[in-house]
Amino acid sequence: MSEAGVRFERQGSTAVVTLDNPATRNALTPELKEGLAAAIAKVKADPEIRAVVLTGANGAFCAGGDLRGIAAAGQLESDALRARMHGTHAILRELLTLDRPVIAAVDGAAYGAGFSLALAADFVLVTPRARFSMVFMRMGLVPDCGATYTLPRVVGAQRARELFLSAREVGAQEALSLGIAMEQHEADRLLPRALALADSFAAASPLAVSLVKRIALDPGALDAALENEANAQALCFQTTPHRQAVQRFFDKQPLAFQWPLQEE
Repeated sequence: MSEAGVRFERQGSTAVVTLDNPATRNALTPELKEGLAAAIAKVKADPEIRAVVLTGANGAFCAGGDLRGIAAAGQLESDALRARMHGTHAILRELLTLDRPVIAAVDGAAYGAGFSLALAADFVLVTPRARFSMVFMRMGLVPDCGATYTLPRVVGAQRARELFLSAREVGAQEALSLGIAMEQHEADRLLPRALALADSFAAASPLAVSLVKRIALDPGALDAALENEANAQALCFQTTPHRQAVQRFFDKQPLAFQWPLQEE
């Protein structure tokens, strides 16, 4: 079943949710977010689904936010901008707090909000061509979609700040070494491995799985992070550096902010 650029399939006790909008490299357009929200709702409504595999089609996981939508959002007032972010964050919160294991199978780019989306999973599997970037700083924005909550818990505070502020790209091997990814597989083995992990939970106690996830989550800290992100992003959307960065992107010019390369 396909809805708004998101394919939803049942494979035994596993739901496979595939982001599939080749025109945007699976960016989080309003339509795709709507499809993702619908997929999560289907999972929550079906107790026979014991795990979720989240992946992307067409050689990309998720390219991040929809830049044309972001450019239009910059014309909104602060309250409308915060409301827009709250709508996106509600979807990510549903995924982060889902009482079933979520396995992200990442092939290709997971940029910006796409990186945040991968971090919302319990396990991240990658191919050698997986690439992650908290690209927000290049666009004059702050990390969102829960990244300020999830990334420091994965890589530690100092490394998270470096990834946030540098906006640099992280390849598959570094993602493994930092703990962002759990395993690497060739592209033709990525989905089978993700499905095998997901299928193992068919024999697990749903209550125990749910409680493990609940205990590991700090809902107060998550809600505070999401609110801080929404407020900060609403401010950044209206700044000159952000608008200039969007225009440079559309004009196919190099973005002004570039992290210096490390000298050999």
